[in-house]
Amino acid sequence: MYKKYEQEIAYFYAIEEKKGHKVIGYIGVSGIKEEEGSAELGYGILKGYWGKGIATEASKAILQRLKQDGSRFIIATHDVNNIGSGKVLEKSGMTYQYSYNEQWQPKNISVTFKLYRIDLN
Repeated sequence: MYKKYEQEIAYFYAIEEKKGHKVIGYIGVSGIKEEEGSAELGYGILKGYWGKGIATEASKAILQRLKQDGSRFIIATHDVNNIGSGKVLEKSGMTYQYSYNEQWQPKNISVTFKLYRIDLN
């Protein structure tokens, strides 16, 4: 069985067009640490829908839900080369904390990530 389905708490949603209800992406939360009240936000949108505010709208909605459910803070990262993703995080109310390098798998390439955070309480 897929491990995410075994979690007691999970936030994984499809993102769909308002017209036509076509699924165009996803948004979810992983690394939930109930004792800390923290988790990590992640999302993906089909390229044809980039720059339309969809990821920002979805991010704001899930952050509001996490706040209602008692989460204290949320983090998110993006590749420094994905400037649009950084803009989404900033427009969602998250603030830049620091950058770090990681040998990203499965492609085994060095990537610099920017980490963002939002305090919800």
